This record gives sequence, structure tokens and C-alpha cells, in this order.
Amino acid sequence: QGQQLEPILLRPRSMQHAQARSVRGLFAMPLRFVRSSLICALAASVAAAADGGSRNAVIVVPLVRHRKLGLSQVAQQRQGRHRHKSHQASEYYGQVSVGSPPQSFMVVYDTGSGNLLLPSRECSSEACTNHKRFDAGVSATAAQIAFADKPETPVGADGTRDVVTITFGTGEMSGVYVRDNVCLGQGNVCCKANFVAATEESDEPFSLVPFDGILGLSLPQMAEGPHFSMVDRLVNSGTLKESLFGVFFGNEGEQSEITFGEYRRDLMASELYWAPVTEKGYWQVEMKDMLVGKERMGLCSGADHCKVAVDTGTSLLAGPSEVVEMLIDKLAVEEDCSNFNDLPSIGFVVGREVLRLEPEDYISQHSGSCTLGLMSLDIPPPRGPLFIFGDPFLRKYYTVYDRANVRVGFALAKHAPQPATSLISVGHRRSLRVRSLNATH
Repeated sequence: QGQQLEPILLRPRSMQHAQARSVRGLFAMPLRFVRSSLICALAASVAAAADGGSRNAVIVVPLVRHRKLGLSQVAQQRQGRHRHKSHQASEYYGQVSVGSPPQSFMVVYDTGSGNLLLPSRECSSEACTNHKRFDAGVSATAAQIAFADKPETPVGADGTRDVVTITFGTGEMSGVYVRDNVCLGQGNVCCKANFVAATEESDEPFSLVPFDGILGLSLPQMAEGPHFSMVDRLVNSGTLKESLFGVFFGNEGEQSEITFGEYRRDLMASELYWAPVTEKGYWQVEMKDMLVGKERMGLCSGADHCKVAVDTGTSLLAGPSEVVEMLIDKLAVEEDCSNFNDLPSIGFVVGREVLRLEPEDYISQHSGSCTLGLMSLDIPPPRGPLFIFGDPFLRKYYTVYDRANVRVGFALAKHAPQPATSLISVGHRRSLRVRSLNATH
């Protein structure tokens, strides 16, 4: 109670840093499959669904929004420690089912990572036992996989297999490779895919999150291998009507969702603007500059311009420390909201379009105080420096991820009318001039 958590950024350090090691016998989980005619019949009956099931499918997966009130970032100021709270941080997660019979989990549908990660029954860490755990022993279709680069080779009699360790900013998880049926939502669209079943998870951040795992939806370059990429497994199965998916993040009281197989025009308030992916891995596009009001910041000079990842797994806007510091100083948001009506828009120049966020998009108001939905994230080359379009951006814009044409679409999201709110200035005026916001996970 009263515990402060960091804004969610479920991104392994060094952007999907994973290290696999081979072990003999260790974590060699017994298959424990019941060899009965009933289980064999069940395995046969679900095989067709796993290999594609219905064709021309469209599935809408409802997402739960968990608003993370009390989230904080700690920043070091020249004159002592300053705590900057972001009440804008949220998590969006939905259902996935794995195995035969299906075992259901709540996962973050995350465009910024490449693998499906689930806690396994063999994990006794508190972070695992606090959540649902996948039990391969009761799934008729589960197979223990020995190596990521041999995605269909089962674990041999001697138990030799890879154990992968993925390091996050404030913790890590270790796991083994499993292959099974994976079904989106309540099971309408399925495919056979490899995933990481965690055998150990650190308490932070995993024990504190309300979801069970992460379903990576990045391009396949960020997955452990082609058979681990859920996007490509779904596309290659021929199940989906179109090889794309669309994301709508709702405001308070709205239903959020992710749609596979098509995008929802009824959730768009403008036409889509398409931007090509410039570097495969992330759904990453090129940004030519940033605007504060009408003033160009001149941040992206040079042939390469700036890199921006569109990331459903990051709860705030993020960027290099020096840029975030500049924005905080330039905007000078008063903590008591007294200058809210005078704040400028922030614009991101992507191709020929300027994607703008108004103060109500990048500022969170809570209990009479205003906070910025920004955090520092310093990604080293070659992946970085990198900007992140996180949840505040994704509430303003409906986004479409087109695997066939390797591009990202942006349209203004069509939200339900919001009730009017009044801003009341109270107390002394204090500017949120934080020198550094360190995003760690």
C-alpha cells in the first residue's frame, strides 16, 4: 500500500536483449501428456484450427485499461531530489488462449516486443504465482522445443535445451521454449506458434502488474526466430482477412480494442496517413522534426532524421534525455495547472504530415495538479537514439500496422464526447522543470 511503481515500459534493456544458453537436464520439464484416446482426439480436432481455422477472419480483442494512479519517476535535480508523478500512465491488456484445452491469460498486446512471454507452471517465483501460469502438461498440443534456431526440434531424452534470459530495466525473466496453439481473444483466430514459458521471474516489475504476460506484435526481427513472431505466424496461416491490425486506445469509460484482419473506419475521425517502416524490427517510422506550437525545434537534421517507434507497450511518450529536458523547460507546465490554457501543441513531422498533440493529450490532470506524460529513454546506437509514441499518442491517433506493405497508418481517433472539466488554480505556482527523468524497467 502506498508503493510507487515506475511507468510501464515492458521493453528489455538494449531493446529486446535476450541471451540463450544450453543446459542439460535443467528445466527439462516432463511432458506428462495423458496418452488417452480422448486427449489424442482433442489434439486432432484442434489441429486444423491451429493451422489457420476459418479464412478471411476478423477478430476484435477488447482491451482493459488499467489506469496507474500514483506512478512516479524519480529525477535528480541540481538542488536535491524532485519526484515527478505521471498520472497519465496506463496499461492496456486483453485475452489470449494457449493450448488444448485452452488456458486463458491476460496479456499486453505489445507492438514494441517480439515474443509471447507467459509464466509457466514450473515457475515458483512470487511474480509467477501471483498470476495464471501455463501448464504444458495438461495441453494435448504442447511441445517442448530445444533451441530457438531449430523451432520444430523437441527436447531430446537427455534434456538438453536453451534457457533464454531477457533483461528488463528493473528485473529479468528466464524461460524455455514451448510450441502450442495460440488463439487471440476468446479463441476465434488461432495459429501454431513458439513462445517463451518463464521458469523464473524477478519480483519487479512482474509481481506488481495486473496482467499475466506479454504478446509481442513487433516485426519478426525482434522475435527469437520466425516461428516466435505472432504477427508472421498469423499472416502465414492465411487466417486473417488482411495482413494487418488496428489499435484503438480509449479514454476513461471507452472500450479499447485491437482488431486483427482489418481496421475500424468507425473508430477513425480522419483518413489514414501511411508512413513506411524505415528500419525493420520496431514499427518504426522517420520523424523529420518536432514542433512546439509553430516553432520548429531543429532536432532531426541530417540524412537519417529521427527514429520513432509506435509502441503499445509504453505508457508515456519517451525520448532521449536531452530532448525531454528541453521540452520540460520550454513548456514550463505549472503544477497547479494555472497556465494550462496557454500551453502550446506539440507536433511531430512524419512525412508530409504534422501529428499534433494538444495540452489535453500530453498533460494529465489529477486532484488539481498537472503532469507531463513524458519520460527519458536513452537507447544506444544502432537502435537509438529513439523516440517512442506511447499511450498518450495512441489515445489521440488510431494506428494501423500493415505487415504486407510494412507501414504504419495514422488517423485521428474518434472518441466519445468527454464531459467538460474546469481547471482551478490553487496554492503557489510551481513549474515542473525537471532536469532528468530516468526511465528504468
